Formats: sequence, structure tokens, C-alpha cells
Amino acid sequence: MSETEKLMNLVLAPYILKATALIGKKRDVGGNQFRHAMATMSILLDYKLFDDYVLLKAAVIHDLLEDVPETDEQELRQIDDQANQVVDLVLEVSRPKGMLKTDFMERILKQGSSNSKLLKVADRISNLTDLHRDQYPRKKIRAYLDQTEKYVLPMAKEVSKLMAIELKDLIADRREKINILKSPRLL
Repeated sequence: MSETEKLMNLVLAPYILKATALIGKKRDVGGNQFRHAMATMSILLDYKLFDDYVLLKAAVIHDLLEDVPETDEQELRQIDDQANQVVDLVLEVSRPKGMLKTDFMERILKQGSSNSKLLKVADRISNLTDLHRDQYPRKKIRAYLDQTEKYVLPMAKEVSKLMAIELKDLIADRREKINILKSPRLL
């Protein structure tokens, strides 16, 4: 099948409808979680992952269970014949309550499926694209970039060399921008 035919066979509408519950969930950087979910899926499409329907569907709802806890998981599992796989992948990239973020990231890095790593990398690319120095203190940005280098970059190197290059470029760009802020000429 051609890339066009693969995309024509992708049915996302039921997942997009569920993801609209994210529209009211604001992000610190502006916008909302729904746009972030769509951006995450678009990043995967940009890397030509047209035929991994489970991955693309999971991208659309990857934050739904965390950000809208009243979401009925069993209802999600009834959407289509891939829904169980989709929900399982979403659960794999959803941090359990009470688990430290570092422990969670370590778990995905060491034990996560290829799809969980691809989804986490696309998610982080979207987050870094939206990470602006006027929204967060330098210390918080620096810690987020450090976390990305320690956990997400190795995931990217494992699952997609091209995504790893983009991630490295984003990290370098964000580090350069926070260093510009430290310049005495600009203060």
C-alpha cells in the first residue's frame, strides 16, 4: 500500500471525539491539551509512521486518562478492534499516581515497548517545541532539558535516529535560548 492508501485506511474520528475532552485542559505554555495531542500525532505522521494505526490513535488520546480522570477506560476499549491495544499503549505512557517522574521515565526507557518510546519521544518533541523561556524559570527549563537528555534522548536513539536528531537540536536550541537570558547585556 502507498502512504496515501495507508492514511486513507486510518479511522481516527472516534478517538478525536474522545480527545475533545482535553480542549478545556490548559497548558502552561498556552493552548490546550487537545492541540498538544494533535501535535503529537502530527509529529508521528511527519516521521512517516502512516501504517501504525495503534500508535497514531494512542497519540490522539495519550494524555486523556491522566488529564481527564473521569474518562471511562472501558468505554475507550470499545471504540474499535484496536482499542484494547491503543488503551494499553496509553496506559504504558501514563504515569501512575504517586510514581516519581524519574522512576516513570526510567521504566519506559528500560522496559517500555518500541511504541511507548516512539510516543514518548513525539510527546517530548511537542513539549519542547512549546517550551518558551518566558513561560518558565530558567532552572525549570534546565531541569526539563536535563531530564530529556537522560531519558528521552536514549529512547529516541533506540527507536528513530531522525527523531533523535530533532530532539538533540531542540535541546541545544532551548539551552542556547536560556543562556542568552543570562547574558548581562540583555538583563
